[in-house]
Amino acid sequence: MELKRKPFQGVLNILSFNRHFYVIGLSMIVLLFLSRHLFDWNSLFFWVIIILFLYGLIMPLIVSAYVYDFSGYYNFKWLEHLNITNPNHLIVNINAGFDETSFILKNKFPSANLQVFDFYSAEKHTEAAIVRARKVSLVYPETKQITTNSIPLEDQSVDMVFLLSAAHEIRSNKEKVSFLKECKRICKPNAQVIIVEHLRDFPNFLAFSVGFTHFFSKQTWVNAFKCAGFNSFTETKFTPFMSIFQFN
Repeated sequence: MELKRKPFQGVLNILSFNRHFYVIGLSMIVLLFLSRHLFDWNSLFFWVIIILFLYGLIMPLIVSAYVYDFSGYYNFKWLEHLNITNPNHLIVNINAGFDETSFILKNKFPSANLQVFDFYSAEKHTEAAIVRARKVSLVYPETKQITTNSIPLEDQSVDMVFLLSAAHEIRSNKEKVSFLKECKRICKPNAQVIIVEHLRDFPNFLAFSVGFTHFFSKQTWVNAFKCAGFNSFTETKFTPFMSIFQFN
């Protein structure tokens, strides 16, 4: 089975998983218009606030449509530009309870043994968006539930590890390093960890305003991987809003 994405599914996911933000935002806009009957707003100041609210609601949808629906992210052709040798043995895909990529990866690497792990913890990963996403996620056959400090695989047994828009759900830096040490442990000497993430940077600030704080900076990721024992990395920009890191 291959996951077939619907038109504008990226936008629909953002609206569905983060609907509480949109309810709050739209409610604030309604309240601002109602407040004009009670307060003598400066007209310019009022419309600046309205525009800022609308920008914060609409721009994430535009960027999400670009990144997830029109950029080709889910056809994985970007892998061809990373000089990745086809892994013929064991590849691992690890998610945070929302899996849109495992069926596609299996189709991309049909001869490989794909194992899928889910590190979602209801106690640690409490954000409303990931809780909602988990309820509608497809589950790849034999996906195993794990903790971030224990991946049930032998040392140096894996050819490649994928962390696709998932690792940022680990909010604690200590937990992040512990998890990456496990990824390092299971990797063969020449294996790579491929991580795709939005970053806490200026383009993502323009895209998501204060929501960009949900992501981590490039330096945070580099420091975490160094602490976990990885020696080198390369970064490839996939659109101005996403980075692909290869760590080994």
